[in-house]
Amino acid sequence: MNTPALRITLVSETFPPEINGVANTLGRLSEGLRQRGHEVEVVRPRQAGEGHAYNDPHLMLCRGWALPGYPGLQWGEVSMHKLLRRWRRQRPDVLYIATEGPLGLSALRAARRLGVAVVSGFHTNFPQYSGQYGLGLLARLLTHYLRWFHRRTAITLVPSASQRLELERRGFERLELLARGVDACLFNPARRSQALRESWGLGPEDIAVLHVGRLAAEKNLGLLRPCFEALRTTYPQKRLRLIMVGDGPQRARLEQEIPDAVFCGAQRGERLAEHYASGDLFLFPSLTETFGNVVLEAMASGLAVVAYDEAAAAQHIRHGHSGALAMPGDQAAFVDAACWLLEEVETLRRVRLNARQHASRQGWPAIVEQFEGYLNSACRQPGATAGRSAQCLQRL
Repeated sequence: MNTPALRITLVSETFPPEINGVANTLGRLSEGLRQRGHEVEVVRPRQAGEGHAYNDPHLMLCRGWALPGYPGLQWGEVSMHKLLRRWRRQRPDVLYIATEGPLGLSALRAARRLGVAVVSGFHTNFPQYSGQYGLGLLARLLTHYLRWFHRRTAITLVPSASQRLELERRGFERLELLARGVDACLFNPARRSQALRESWGLGPEDIAVLHVGRLAAEKNLGLLRPCFEALRTTYPQKRLRLIMVGDGPQRARLEQEIPDAVFCGAQRGERLAEHYASGDLFLFPSLTETFGNVVLEAMASGLAVVAYDEAAAAQHIRHGHSGALAMPGDQAAFVDAACWLLEEVETLRRVRLNARQHASRQGWPAIVEQFEGYLNSACRQPGATAGRSAQCLQRL
């Protein structure tokens, strides 16, 4: 039985071409849904450089303002009444709300007023981020709000089993797993560039120790320097270089603390894939990820990943086989894992090969199909059958 075509609205404060895991995921999901015959509308804030005149009937732009400390990210704002007017003219069958800020809240209220089915996603662990910034009270308030928000949607999609367990312990309900995929054609060891490595000051046998991601406090980047220094102390005969790909509020401080590291700034597309493939060892010390797309991208690029045993790393890395894991928060174990990977040339080669083989099987099409199933399931739930939502049932 063919899946009925749906009119789907994605609501998010971030979307491509912005560079972050949420934007990347939503770009893949929206494109995949369109390829499967669905009509996809996107509601998001206006991005830098975008004008007010837009003729795309599948795009609704709203006002946004920058998040403190994150000039590249923003909250969105639109009135519920504006959404009501739009959706009364062309009613969605189902909403997917990816962010829980003012834009997501307005969309939730409008959808509930119209009886439109709503699926939500837990993409960013804001309570953990607040804890990293020493805002314990804010973290508790955010948890309370997020639990309230997601309880008002049919399903909440989470990217990893560890995240689902954490949210269940905090009283969240109706949680379903929607993992992430990777484009293994784009992120591919074949994109390795010796010219790029030479620009980093490395020869063919030298080791590029790579980190890719936003340079911000919640990413636990303070571990990178002691880990890299331990590698150099343990293996003085090897030529190592720390390569930092990404940008963010902590870049200036990191440039001062690690002056001999190479800071490449934010990269995207084929250029990003080239940076990944030109590395050897990938350090990912973050403890606040809901998933961590960069883990799969690094594995697909043929890198040996060192990470804490949670989120994407727990889901996709088999310790000692396709990467190296440490218990969350155990910095000594993290450093030991990195040192182990460089102990033998054959160990590094084998782990990198296994990582590539595993990641190459984690494509997006199966993820999009599963996402489609969750959207259809939400349409069939009681309370989401008013108006055009009833057509989900009629099409089945």
